[in-house]
Amino acid sequence: MTADNPLLSTWTTPFGMPPFAAIEPAHYRPAFEAAIAEHQREIAVIAGRPEAPTFANTIEAMERAGRMLDRVASVFFNLTGAHTNDALEAIEMEVAPLLSRHRSSIYLSEALFQRIDALAKAGDAGLDAEQARVLERYHTGFRRSGAGLPAETKARLAAISERLATLGTTFGQNVLADEKGWTLVLEAGDDLAGLPDFLIASASQAARDRGLEGKYLITLSRSSIEPFLQFSARRDLREKAFEAWTARGEAGKTDNRAIIAETVALRAEQAELLGFESFAHFRLDDSMAKTPEAAMNLLTSVWAPARARAIEERAALQALVHAEGGNFELAAWDWRYYSERRRKAEFDLDEAGLKPYLQLDKVIEAAFDTATRLFGVSFQERKDVPAYHPDVRVFEVTNASGELVGIFLGDYFARPSKRSGAWMSDYRGQERLIGDVRPIIVNVMNFARGADGAPTLLSYDDARTLFHEFGHGLHGLLSDVTYPSIAGTSVARDFVEFPSQLYEHWFERPEILERFAVHYRTGEPMPAALIERLKASRSFNQGFATVEYVSSALVDLRLHLLKDGAGLDSTAFEKGILAEIGMPQAMVMRHRTPHFQHVFAGDGYSSAYYSYLWSETLDADGFDAFEEAGNIFAPDVAARLKEFVYSAGNRRKPDEAYRAFRGRDPDPSALLRKRGLMDTAV
Repeated sequence: MTADNPLLSTWTTPFGMPPFAAIEPAHYRPAFEAAIAEHQREIAVIAGRPEAPTFANTIEAMERAGRMLDRVASVFFNLTGAHTNDALEAIEMEVAPLLSRHRSSIYLSEALFQRIDALAKAGDAGLDAEQARVLERYHTGFRRSGAGLPAETKARLAAISERLATLGTTFGQNVLADEKGWTLVLEAGDDLAGLPDFLIASASQAARDRGLEGKYLITLSRSSIEPFLQFSARRDLREKAFEAWTARGEAGKTDNRAIIAETVALRAEQAELLGFESFAHFRLDDSMAKTPEAAMNLLTSVWAPARARAIEERAALQALVHAEGGNFELAAWDWRYYSERRRKAEFDLDEAGLKPYLQLDKVIEAAFDTATRLFGVSFQERKDVPAYHPDVRVFEVTNASGELVGIFLGDYFARPSKRSGAWMSDYRGQERLIGDVRPIIVNVMNFARGADGAPTLLSYDDARTLFHEFGHGLHGLLSDVTYPSIAGTSVARDFVEFPSQLYEHWFERPEILERFAVHYRTGEPMPAALIERLKASRSFNQGFATVEYVSSALVDLRLHLLKDGAGLDSTAFEKGILAEIGMPQAMVMRHRTPHFQHVFAGDGYSSAYYSYLWSETLDADGFDAFEEAGNIFAPDVAARLKEFVYSAGNRRKPDEAYRAFRGRDPDPSALLRKRGLMDTAV
């Protein structure tokens, strides 16, 4: 199997793309075992060198090691997110603890740490700025993993990491099982009351895809259920759908609450062993925020005006219920429906009127054109490059001189084999250490496909999400560093959302909408009056949106401030925090804890979900640089943005990177101005 394993062979595909068609589930486990063994041999050589440590024989050698494992893991974990199956999920459960054990054997190696520690203590004399940064990151990573601690402490830390890897994998698979296992089947007639044509068409297509000809299907994909909650006039069906959506991971075989309790307890123990007051203190110590107090201060400063605005919004929606003859109290499954009606009444604006102008292909074109005008890159679709699913589109990205920048994959449609949400990842990162290695970047979405060959139409939020993820994609594509460990998006969690959230601003500009928001039937551009109404409605429902997000971030942070999670009832804890902060009636968190994958399906955003808001302070202030220049494509501003942000990876500390781009620290008030909360009474 190893000899004939395509994961371990030389790839002769265009641009070195993985040979997806040749890879079978049975190839992964032996490939992981062979790659781990190879990496262990490489690390043993580095750790056992008799000569004194140097940057070249220790740090640079570690950067060169583990290439085969990186390749196998990138293919496998990209597919377990975007196109999984029962066989891959079973392998994922097997390899998660295996990989955790392997990582611990490296980062808890005393011999290896002694070499890195000696280099760190010797200072950065003779190193260039990038090398000094790489050394600092390695030293910090080893210390934060437990290097240098007593043997029994390191053994316990390794055991904790291994168990957390299994728990995170199980959590994510449980949520995916719930999302795949629930559908709402609608019949023609009253079941479709209030639904616009585009949603009926996509629901019909979803039903046909599952062999339910003549029926209509709503799934728990956000692009399916959110418009259903916006438009369905059937309050009973909205309630049924909403309760299924918010109950993911909270019952039966897929109940994640015991996993949450054990995860929080293990993280608290891990932090204590590493000398920190709580897991939140540990996690934020290596972030822009530095402390949980700083993150909490940001969240609470926004919570007060957002809550006040949400209460005003709720009152307006309740008045609308009564005005239309309803004799019920507004509930959580009513909010989107009546907000949509209120937006139509106040701004003559609704999703059904916007969607015909937001064709998926045109929004992709707009994202590409924006990158061309800002950074001089071009995109050419390639039909001859292998991909992992027929839906995936492949683009060759070149610079103004025609040189290859990287390969971009766009995977846009929802399917049962894909976890929910939207994200960016890579199959290969950029570097120059072993040659000019060009990145392979992927954006994964979950849009509802248009029916019968009709164009796929996006909601306004979906289109903005596409720009957001493409901002991440550019952060990976434009990376221009030597060392792979600091390339692309390998930056602080509360900085990584800055390039993506900043990119959203261009989508909302008239200069973009006038060119690319064209009606799918007539080809007419979005009318100027409609664009003006969009601009006027920018802060509409921002109380709801902000409360929904900030409540999730507050619960995440408070969970990870616990000293001990033993016996934790996450549902009761969540309810207690929401009562304490005064969660407005008829609102729920954007991500309830049993399906909060950002936080519990791995530790990507654990105690760090606040990061989106932290980065939003940067993006709101950062886009002002273009506004001040009087040109949203100002070449000098774009050049600084590319040099110090999009191409810089983790070459410098994030606050230094921002100052190099902007010339100063961010203005905190820009965040409230962007969300329209500056003047909200508290």
